[in-house]
Amino acid sequence: MTDTTATTDTYSLALLEVGNLTPALLVADRCLKASGVRLLGIESTDGPEQCIKLAGTTAEVVLAAEQGAELARLMGSRALVTVLPAPLDVVRVLVNAPPIFSPLLGLYDYRIPKENAMKTTDAIGLLETQGLVAALHATDDMLKSSNVTLVGKEKIGAAYVTIMVRGDVAAVQTAIDTGKKTVERLGGKLILADVIARPHPELAALLPA
Repeated sequence: MTDTTATTDTYSLALLEVGNLTPALLVADRCLKASGVRLLGIESTDGPEQCIKLAGTTAEVVLAAEQGAELARLMGSRALVTVLPAPLDVVRVLVNAPPIFSPLLGLYDYRIPKENAMKTTDAIGLLETQGLVAALHATDDMLKSSNVTLVGKEKIGAAYVTIMVRGDVAAVQTAIDTGKKTVERLGGKLILADVIARPHPELAALLPA
C-alpha cells in the first residue's frame, strides 16, 4: 500500500504497542478520531502485544498517540508509545512492510485497512477471550440473543481469540453483554468486551469483511 499521508518534510510516525487485539482496536479508533492521522495497520508481535502504526504530521501523531495511550491506561492496558519525526525512507518501508502469513499460527502478522472497503455505520462489538471454547459458546449465545451479524473470529496467538459482531448500537450492546456473561458463567478468561458505536472508517476497513 502506498502511503501518501504527508510530505517528506512533515511526515511522522507514531507507534503504540498495546496488549491484546480488542484493546488495540479500541485505541486505534480513539487515535483516528483524535486527529487527522492515517492508520497504516496493526502488527502482531506473535504474542498479546499489538503495534498500532499511525502516520501524519508530528502534531497530529503526537495528539493521537496521547489520546490512545490515555484510553489504554483507562482500560488497564500498558501502552508503549514512541514518535518518529521525519523517519528515514528505509524505516518507513520497514514499518509498512506487507503482511506475512504465519503457517504456525495460521494468521497474518499485520492487519492493514483494505482499499475500497465497504463503508458501514453499524456498531462493532468485540469480545476477546483466552481460550476457544468459551469464545465459541459466547458467539452462539450472542447471535441468538440479538439481531447482530458475525463479522469474524481473529487470533493473535497464545490462545487469544477475538469475536466481532456488528449491528445497531442497542443490538450489539445486548449481544456483547450476553457474550460476557456466557464467558464468565463458563469460567473462561475474559480479556475485554466492548462496543464501538461509530467505528472510524479506517478502522472498519481493517476488520474482516
